[in-house]
Amino acid sequence: MMLKRNILMVALLLSMVCTLHAQDEQAPEPKRIKTGWTFGALPAVSYNTDLGFQYGALVNFFYYGDGKTYPKYLHSLYAEVSRYTKGSGVNRFFYDSEHLIPGVRVTSDLSYLTEKALDFYGFNGYDAVFNANWSDDSDSLNYVSRMFYRHERKMFRFMTDFQGKFGYKPLRWVAGFGIMKNTIAPVDIESLNKGKDDEDKLPNVPGLYDKYVSWGVIEEGEKDGGWSNYLKFGLVFDTRDFEPNPMKGIWSEVVLFAAPGFLGNGDYGFAKISATHRQYFTLVKDKLSFVYRLNYQGTIGGNVPFYMQPYMINSFSNSSNTDGLGGSKTLRGVMRNRVVGDGFAFGNAEFRWKFYKTVLWKQNIYLGLNTFVDAGMVLQKVDLDETKFPVIGREDYFLADEESLHSTYGAGLRIVMNENFIVAVDYGRPFDKRDGGGGIYIGLNYLF
Repeated sequence: MMLKRNILMVALLLSMVCTLHAQDEQAPEPKRIKTGWTFGALPAVSYNTDLGFQYGALVNFFYYGDGKTYPKYLHSLYAEVSRYTKGSGVNRFFYDSEHLIPGVRVTSDLSYLTEKALDFYGFNGYDAVFNANWSDDSDSLNYVSRMFYRHERKMFRFMTDFQGKFGYKPLRWVAGFGIMKNTIAPVDIESLNKGKDDEDKLPNVPGLYDKYVSWGVIEEGEKDGGWSNYLKFGLVFDTRDFEPNPMKGIWSEVVLFAAPGFLGNGDYGFAKISATHRQYFTLVKDKLSFVYRLNYQGTIGGNVPFYMQPYMINSFSNSSNTDGLGGSKTLRGVMRNRVVGDGFAFGNAEFRWKFYKTVLWKQNIYLGLNTFVDAGMVLQKVDLDETKFPVIGREDYFLADEESLHSTYGAGLRIVMNENFIVAVDYGRPFDKRDGGGGIYIGLNYLF
């Protein structure tokens, strides 16, 4: 369904690159060693029937100083501004450095993210029934609306994380804070219908979000969104040989995420815990690796608002998208936010092959292929009052004890400049049609 509704038009996959060198021009240039500032840029071009054309750009600056740390950078600055002609957009600045504060890694994110049509399928995975025909306008008999499983969200987010080392080098402490404001509303059908012919307009009918609100499944105090200000503490064990694409090592972490009521969260204070283990194996030196990731995220206590249930907790994230499970960062090929619960687990297994290396325009370039399988499911369900669902037709929205493993398979391409700027293209398909029809994802970086 998602592929039928979206036509991805990618004008450029190869990065447009420029380099500013800080070294003496008369000094011999170290072979394949980058110094000073470099940057990679990528245009954002796509089309969606209901959201319109996407246009904009992203850019990532890297500072290597005198090159002694290459391919590790001293400072990274990332910025993205993109828009859909119907109003959705990404506005983001991200900073990462281990050298701003000696001995402490600092990552900071300032974002304003607008979603005209954010995926919403209910709670507890397969317990929440997904009827593809209701959002398929080619099915005249069963069609309800292309926006039936969507709602609007605007998110302001500012977060800063710190990581410092203990005496044992691979072990680090994590501490951070964040300020988040989610504003939730039904899909603005009138706005999306502007400029459309009558036969192409969306019907102005209640979507699943509207029904959950009217039934009381989503409470009055959370339906419009709210603040989720938090503190974060954790431990990280990290022996990776190179962070952007490790060939060997372990990266494991346990993170406590606390958003208590006294921080301005009102009646929706809560705490969650996330534990993640990632491991990397070299199969062919500098060419082929096998990697996997296992994650558990669960609710410790409190009253989690529905709009924070999909939020993915990490020691830090270099992605603007922190939603899941489902989509580009968790279960590739599953619809975004398809698997939502109080607690869940998921895993990814992937082969990565660097099949071609060259120097192009004085930049170190390599091309990579990857194949993968992803899987996950809800382990700790949102406590739902079944009596709130309609008696007649309840099975169209809710089925008890249906949740099981959501799994996908797929492959991808990587275009990498100077080891750090990574253009990523992945395509995944689910094994079960209840998870959708698959997805293609174009962005930056390896999954983990």
